[in-house]
Amino acid sequence: MSGVLEVSSEWLALREAEDARARSLPLAEAAAALLPPGPVTVHDLGSGTGSMARWLAPLLPGPQTWVLHDWNADLTAHAQRGDAPRDRHGSAVALRSSVEPLEQLTAAHLAAGSLVTASALLDVLTAGEAHAIVDACVAARVPALLSLSVTGDVELQPRDPRDRRIATAFNHHQRREVEGRRLLGPYAGRIVEGLFSLAGWNVRRALTTWRLSDRDPRLLTEWFDGWVEAAEQQDPRLLDEASGYRELRHAQLRRGEFSAVVYHLDLLAWPR
Repeated sequence: MSGVLEVSSEWLALREAEDARARSLPLAEAAAALLPPGPVTVHDLGSGTGSMARWLAPLLPGPQTWVLHDWNADLTAHAQRGDAPRDRHGSAVALRSSVEPLEQLTAAHLAAGSLVTASALLDVLTAGEAHAIVDACVAARVPALLSLSVTGDVELQPRDPRDRRIATAFNHHQRREVEGRRLLGPYAGRIVEGLFSLAGWNVRRALTTWRLSDRDPRLLTEWFDGWVEAAEQQDPRLLDEASGYRELRHAQLRRGEFSAVVYHLDLLAWPR
């Protein structure tokens, strides 16, 4: 997975506050209730700059150690700079990193783990990578809290006839093949839910949303432009109409008239 679908630390920083607002707090609280007494070790997959640790660590008891798993060593290094997250009791969390392709994840990597987490990861995985993660969790009997997998559903206001065509092309783009890797895209959350269920695990789901508006115009603009650009890449026939569509939406945003709801799926899975 190394070198594929890289994201910038700037984009991760821009979306962090909305990610934190959107994630399912009830599922996080349920995950906390599953933890046995004593020290907590959390394995965060596709950890990026550590936003999941900053959000979740204060909801969990301590002492905590977070193992940041990512294929991008620069991002894990970024996550370990600055102040460490704090646990529920106000104590600093220990951070360490593990740089490896996620398709090579095994139960041995999760040995003595208390919880596996991921955020905005599943939809950029392949079926093989998703199977590897589920198999590792099941073999190690470590619960998993997997947040913010896109479902492909968006609602834009005000509505426009071109919304559906752009959304359809974008969702096909999410399922594209990249350097031999066929992405799961909007099917990822339900596929992983099914894999855990087939393994005999309990699974809870929560539908979660980004709610974008002129409250954070930069995030809405970056998301919208990326959404349209991906649709254009998937279907170049959209290029002509997408130009006028983009101009209209930008004008609406400047007037405070444009908003978007982007739907995600959060999952909590644990052994019976």
